[in-house]
Amino acid sequence: MKIQFKKHHFFLGLMALLLVASCRTEDDLSIDPPQETTLPASSALAMQMQNVAMNDGSVDNIVYNANCFTIQLPVTVTINSVVITITDIGDYDDIEDIFDEFDDDDDTVEIEFPITIILSDYTEIEINSLDELEDYADDCNGEDEDDDDIECIDFVYPITASVFNTNNEVLATVTFTSDSELYEFLDDIDEDDLVGFEFPISIVISDGSEIVINNFNELEEAIDNYDDDCDEDDDYDYNDDDCDDCTPNQLESVLTSCADWYIDDLERNDEDLEDNYSGYLFNFFDDNTLTVTWDDETVDGTWSISGTGNNITVIFDIPGFDDINDTWNLQEIEVESDDDDDDNEREVSFEIGDDDELEFKNDNCN
Repeated sequence: MKIQFKKHHFFLGLMALLLVASCRTEDDLSIDPPQETTLPASSALAMQMQNVAMNDGSVDNIVYNANCFTIQLPVTVTINSVVITITDIGDYDDIEDIFDEFDDDDDTVEIEFPITIILSDYTEIEINSLDELEDYADDCNGEDEDDDDIECIDFVYPITASVFNTNNEVLATVTFTSDSELYEFLDDIDEDDLVGFEFPISIVISDGSEIVINNFNELEEAIDNYDDDCDEDDDYDYNDDDCDDCTPNQLESVLTSCADWYIDDLERNDEDLEDNYSGYLFNFFDDNTLTVTWDDETVDGTWSISGTGNNITVIFDIPGFDDINDTWNLQEIEVESDDDDDDNEREVSFEIGDDDELEFKNDNCN
């Protein structure tokens, strides 16, 4: 955070207020600056801004289930006997790849101590054992419980503020480049501080749109409108966000552009059934029909898509295929390119609840 103290230059938005403050006499009862130009300490808006800037503890739940703190990186963990050093949040995908490699194993994570955890207010604490880590996790809200953290909105940095303290008459400008700097600043505002922000500023909402904010009133309105506009993913299911950007058109394109899909995984009611469909080839068409071919047999069926993102569902209706005929939720679309040729390996995974799984695979799609 960069702080510059100035005696003669400050933001025009505070100039009138400072002139009024400097001319006050003992006969003046009170001066209440307008809400749109100053940010009062302990105001509802200041608290909302802190909640937006608060540290999101759910981002690394794949490593350890605790929504009120994160583990400072780098950290070394052992995932199913594979040692990984996590240096940035993108490495969490590597952990998920190891978890997803086999469906019938027990996934384990062992953390190499000591580590440092970062609380929601950015306090850093050294942790030397799993017991210590569990003690702090016990203080967190549980899975999908309400918390103060607003994850559906992000500030766009840098942001600049001006501060005038009416007691010591010190004026400063402060530039923030991160959530932690803004959080600390908001936490330290005194009742004697007159705080103004250099508008416009921008926020990003959950669909990726950037919104320009011109004053505090607009900021408060935007936070009220968008603070609950997304799934904050405060659960412990690392797979449930794999289709954040999936669309029905994408799913249809993937399935219809490749011939001869086969079932790589099918689990119903705790039974593994994929071996029952060895040699069965599925072909999908853009008129929502499909064929299943095996030996010298062919059966015609239908498939239909609805929803979007993580809520896309597909209904299969194939005569005689009761293990497959159902309404399935799309879990993930994976496309892996082979640098040596033009072929792609593609996988499309579906699920019903936490137990039933269906995965179509294609090893030779170009």
